[in-house]
Amino acid sequence: MLTGKQKRFLRSQAHHLNPIFQVGKGGTNDNLVRHIEEAIETRELIKVSVLNNCLDDPKEVGEWIAEESGAELVQVIGKTIVLYKESREHKTIELP
Repeated sequence: MLTGKQKRFLRSQAHHLNPIFQVGKGGTNDNLVRHIEEAIETRELIKVSVLNNCLDDPKEVGEWIAEESGAELVQVIGKTIVLYKESREHKTIELP
């Protein structure tokens, strides 16, 4: 579980990142989660965009992806989700 200070730090780090995954009309599935797990292992911090044609609530999508991938939900702002998971092999972010 991340503290408030850690979440603020991660939000500042994620500000300049571009979303690398999009959730569209098809919603979320296991294939998307598998790709997110692989990407988050190398990057530690990623953004996911929820498209306008997705009928699901972005907050629910973020919570589901975080739960399924074992990541921490840092922030959901608008239709953008920020996820963090400490990497085993490619650790680059030092949390305060």
